[in-house]
Amino acid sequence: MSAILETTELPAVFDGVKLAAVAAVLYVIVRCLNLKSPTAPPELIYQDSALARFLLKSCPLLTKEYIPPLIWGKSGHIQTALYGKMGRVRSPHPYGLRKYLTMPDGATATFDLFEPRSEHCTGEDVTMVICPGIANHSEKHYIRTFVDYAQKNGYRCAVLNHLGALPNIELTSPRMFTYGCTWEFGAMVNYIKKTYPQTQLVVVGFSLGGNIVCKYLGESQANQERVLCCVSVCQGYSALRAQETFMQWDHCRRFYNFLMADNMKKIILSHR
Repeated sequence: MSAILETTELPAVFDGVKLAAVAAVLYVIVRCLNLKSPTAPPELIYQDSALARFLLKSCPLLTKEYIPPLIWGKSGHIQTALYGKMGRVRSPHPYGLRKYLTMPDGATATFDLFEPRSEHCTGEDVTMVICPGIANHSEKHYIRTFVDYAQKNGYRCAVLNHLGALPNIELTSPRMFTYGCTWEFGAMVNYIKKTYPQTQLVVVGFSLGGNIVCKYLGESQANQERVLCCVSVCQGYSALRAQETFMQWDHCRRFYNFLMADNMKKIILSHR
């Protein structure tokens, strides 16, 4: 009799295990995709000034709530993986000319120059001097997308290729880009100033590039001449504190640290 009772209870227990497994999988999916994370407008921290008021008035998007794509849009990990590897469905391919500059130590700096495809709304000549993120260059998806949009709005763009980052450009001196070296960026800016004496500059830096452009502008007051403004996107403000953060396991930080370190090793070894 007891054997019969145990047999009849097994399907119920088995169904309970399956239900628990499905619930566990759903919980992991919800947590990984941040589906319960509420959307909200960005928090703006700024000093009340005429420029700040002008920017807020000109860019209403800054005060609007960001609505991400459904299901996967709230996960920064998936956004990073998809956009980093795939880019957009139709990533633009702006046409530019590659320029070569010989540095005092024999290094060969390169940057790509893209002419505007329409007149600027002010009627003036404005050039964006752009410094990409770590180990990046003008051929990356996010740079191409940004340059294409800027060209359509009347901006000339000069994009620095970090020393050693381009796989088809060999090093001509025993060094590559570093976290704080502004020499190549400064050489590109000087070239633009000499070649286009009437142009005004908008300085743009992404991530590591944000550190470089801010450091460049602060090194000398002469570097700020003809600069309308500087835009630093996703800049890490302290390399030492960031190094400590990247050694943590929270939010897969240590995994990203491994990926970036592995990419740097590949670049170094490609030039050995």
